[in-house]
Amino acid sequence: MSDVKKYAYVFPGQGSQAVGMGKDLFDNFDSVRELFKQADDAINFSISKMCFDGPEDELRKTINSQPALVTVEYACLIAAREVAGGNLPAAAFMAGHSLGEYTALAAAEVIDFPTAVRLSRERGRLMFEAGNRQPGAMSAVMGLDEAVLAEVCRETDTVIANINCPGQLVISGAAENIAKASEQAKAKGAARVIPLQVSGAFHSPLMQAAVEGMAEVLGKVAFKDPTVPVIANVTALPLTRADQFKDELLRQLTSGVQWQRTVEYLLSQGIKSFIEFGPGKVLAGLIKRISREAETINIGDLAAVTAFSS
Repeated sequence: MSDVKKYAYVFPGQGSQAVGMGKDLFDNFDSVRELFKQADDAINFSISKMCFDGPEDELRKTINSQPALVTVEYACLIAAREVAGGNLPAAAFMAGHSLGEYTALAAAEVIDFPTAVRLSRERGRLMFEAGNRQPGAMSAVMGLDEAVLAEVCRETDTVIANINCPGQLVISGAAENIAKASEQAKAKGAARVIPLQVSGAFHSPLMQAAVEGMAEVLGKVAFKDPTVPVIANVTALPLTRADQFKDELLRQLTSGVQWQRTVEYLLSQGIKSFIEFGPGKVLAGLIKRISREAETINIGDLAAVTAFSS
């Protein structure tokens, strides 16, 4: 039995959104149309119209992109299950990158889908407001060792916000500090430093105001034990009990996303294949840079979903 292939379901975060996402699934599945209706009702806003028609600058806004991505990611999962029947491999673990953790919790039945949409909308709103209160910035740093970048961050009062894969890290902090850190990173050998289009210093202490708001929101949520373990962004370790999730969702707002260590942990548990649900192939690309042997499958549109029925 040790040779049985084990799968993980993974869900991407903000930045994977694109105008038109989910439309082909909406047009072809009654279940997806019902899902979008649930999403619209959950937040009293037409997130379906935002997904399908944009405009892009509105979809990119944190308050819109977060519930939009949760909706489309979950729609991809629901449609794939419907088409594949018993042929969609079951997940041994689930993990989401930053925002994607909310979709992972819905997929693992820790929270229901409307709750995931509602929480992601609140998360986006609170993160945006925190960014207005304490303006910040983020930059991707390519080709620099984590230990070297950590020293740069200590010297510039910034933090490593994402450890995505070898050679791809993201820093976060006050805008003027990120500018200093970016110059230092280049001086120490970074291949490239790319400013990110974000509305705040996500996954840094500057998001503390969002933590306070989310604590109140999450205090009213009844979490359930997950049907399969969910790997935490903050620790890259499995969460298996209902009482662990509120703390994780709060801590991930101000802590770095340990994506590389998440994938390494999953590989150590015998995971050989990763199914990414949602638009784009961001996580698949990161996973391949962590392990060339890992199999990645993307389910982000109608063609990918229907491939399971062929």
